[in-house]
Amino acid sequence: MGALKAGDSFPEGVTFTYVKPTPETSDVLTCGVPTQFDASAEFKSKKVVIVSVPGAFTPTCQNTHITGYLSKLQDLKAKGADLVICIAYNDPFVMSAWGKANGIKDDSLLFMSDNEAAFSNSIGWTMGPRTARYALVVDHGKVVYAEKEPGREVSVSGVDAVLSKL
Repeated sequence: MGALKAGDSFPEGVTFTYVKPTPETSDVLTCGVPTQFDASAEFKSKKVVIVSVPGAFTPTCQNTHITGYLSKLQDLKAKGADLVICIAYNDPFVMSAWGKANGIKDDSLLFMSDNEAAFSNSIGWTMGPRTARYALVVDHGKVVYAEKEPGREVSVSGVDAVLSKL
């Protein structure tokens, strides 16, 4: 498979791993049990925003990229996003802790692991072994927006670019 583009069907067989947010696991020091999320099946009936970052807790990812999505989460939902998902190369425990450290204790923004960057590798959007910085909008199984950052900045994968495509 190559890079995704608007008009493509979201591929089959894509899974991510995450720790489902629950009241019992809402504390950053509490671990939950990772579960598989069948993205291909889930995305067939929803409008989904996926933002990919190279790593949790890293300077650009934390200070610029994810904070934009956090600050405009209600705008994304108001424009019809059923799910907003942040993926990275990190394991599901780190991704869960990153979400909690950013005040997310529910499913308003899901922090998931692209395990070994399997999905990102399949579309050719990686930075070495890590997930690249990119954004996708999938509307009921169809890709309507797919952009990878050309450099280290946050532009085409930032929340404002994504909002303009919803």
